[in-house]
Order: sequence, then structure tokens, then C-alpha cells
Amino acid sequence: MVPKPQKSLLQKRIRSLGRIIVAASLLLIVLWIVLAQPSCHRNPPSNASVDPQVLRTHVDKMAVYFRPRDWLHVENLNETAAYISNYFLKSGAHVSVQAVPSGFQSSQNVIGSFNRRKTPRLIVGAHYDAFHGFPAADDNASGVAVLLELATLFGQMKNPPPVDLIAYTFEEPPHFAGPKMGSAVHAKSLEGREVDYLGVIVLEMVGYYSDEAFSQSYPMPMLYMMYPHRGNFLALVSRWDQGDWIKNVKKAMKSRSDLPVYSLRAPDRIPGIDFSDHRNYWPQNIPALMVTDTAFYRNSNYHSKEDVPESLDYHRMAQVTVSVFEAVNALAEE
Repeated sequence: MVPKPQKSLLQKRIRSLGRIIVAASLLLIVLWIVLAQPSCHRNPPSNASVDPQVLRTHVDKMAVYFRPRDWLHVENLNETAAYISNYFLKSGAHVSVQAVPSGFQSSQNVIGSFNRRKTPRLIVGAHYDAFHGFPAADDNASGVAVLLELATLFGQMKNPPPVDLIAYTFEEPPHFAGPKMGSAVHAKSLEGREVDYLGVIVLEMVGYYSDEAFSQSYPMPMLYMMYPHRGNFLALVSRWDQGDWIKNVKKAMKSRSDLPVYSLRAPDRIPGIDFSDHRNYWPQNIPALMVTDTAFYRNSNYHSKEDVPESLDYHRMAQVTVSVFEAVNALAEE
């Protein structure tokens, strides 16, 4: 009998390498499914429209006329709060304010409610204060501008969804991650609540976009294999255990406009996952996420004097507004 020839060492190494590549690819696919929760769901395009120039007007008001909006300039925060309150009232919302004390300073959350006797309710929020003395056009005049135009859209409806639009104060340092954040005060006020809440959508920096190659960065290199390298999309971001809420909001937002929507659920030890007001609703067992342009992972003007109104894309901000508007309507009907 002729002995069977043995495989060469090179062949064995090639096969071993092939197995490793297949295993790594499968692992990457699993991670992508778990982290990004991809969906083929499509919605019909929205018939709603938002004027980009109106969004620009709101951003100019906050980033230019009410500057600085940090915690040491409460008079400017109060001017901003009054502007928001008046706009909510003009839209037809029921407006209330919530005091947020901080040592010798005091500011307020502004709440514009629609269909306020109906439950379960949704919350859409955005902080209106700024870091240091910076213009803070993206962070977070952009989020508040979208919040104000959401009020306009809901006010035009005969039967708007049960939603509370909340402009938060004291999100930025030195209050961030502490009990005196405006959103922390609001979330704490819901403890032992009689009203049921479906969830919270926080608008955190939604105005900066770029079509340049590799204009988008990520906290982990492997995410480049799962997400676009161009910063021309909107992201839904939250903690690992918020997967169902992320999936539901993403499903409701997809294809409502031309702006792509991606999502990330991840441990909150990854920098950026809990960097906004949504974090304060988790202890109350209310699902919460942030809608964002990914902040410092895309916008190099973050927390600087360069974060000015001229740097923002108001046409895409209008698309953000429409997408969130349609999502709130869809979620309220489920």
C-alpha cells in the first residue's frame, strides 16, 4: 500500500488562517447585529416640512444674542428660558416651569406639553445651557431649535400625541453627572409617578454633518467596520440595556427623511454613551436615548469658540426635526 502523502506545513497554516478569518468575520457580524441592531424596515416619507431658516434664527438667538449661557450667567439662561416658553405658548402647548436650584444660583426647566391628559406619555428633551462662554451652536442650540420646531409641528395637529417637550438647564459642567442637572431634577420628580411614560428622546448636538471621507471617528477602531466613515448620518445612542427602546425609536424614524439613521447600544463606560440628559431617566426605569450627530467624534468645534451658527447644516437639521416628529407620532400610536 502506498502511504497517503501528508499535507505540507504551509497548507496547514493556510487552513488554520482561513478558520481564524471565518471565526473573526462571524464574531464581527454578531457584534454588528448586537450593537447596531440593523433593520430593513422602511417608512413612507414624511409630508411634514420645516423651514431651515427658522432653525437658523433659533440658533442665532441662543448662540449670539443670549451668549454666554453658562451657569454663571443665569440672566442669559433666564432670557433663553423665556424665549423657549414664549415659543411653546405660541405653538399651543401648555407651558410650565420647574425650578432647578444650584447653590446661590437658580434656573429652570421649561416644559411644553401636548395632549396632557392622555397617557402613556413621551418626553423629548434638549438642554439649553452652554459650556463656559462658548457660542455652543451645536452644543446645544441645535437640539433646542429642533425642540422648538417640534412644538410648531405638534401645535398644527388636531390631535397631537401625548408628549412633553422639555428644555433642560444645567446640563453642562460643573453640574454634569450630578443631582443638580436640570434633567436629574425632572427625572427625580417622576419618582413614584402616577403617569406612565413610554420613553425619553434627548436631542444632543444634531446640527453638524460632513460628507468628507473619514470625517467620522469612533471610540473603538472596530466600529469603522460597522458604521460609515462619513459624518453625514444621525445616531441613536444609549446604554446596553436600552436595546428595545433604541430599536423602536429607530424603526419609527427610518426613511422619514433623506437623513440616514444608525444606532449604537453599548456599555456606558464607553466615552459618550451617557454624555447627556438621557442618563438621568435610567434610575427611574424609564427607557431613554439620545439623538445626536455624535458630538466630539465628528465635530472638532465641540466645547470651543468655533462652535458657531455658521458651522451647522440647517437643511439636515430640518430633516432631524421631521424624523423625530414622525417617530413620536408612530410611537404614541403603538
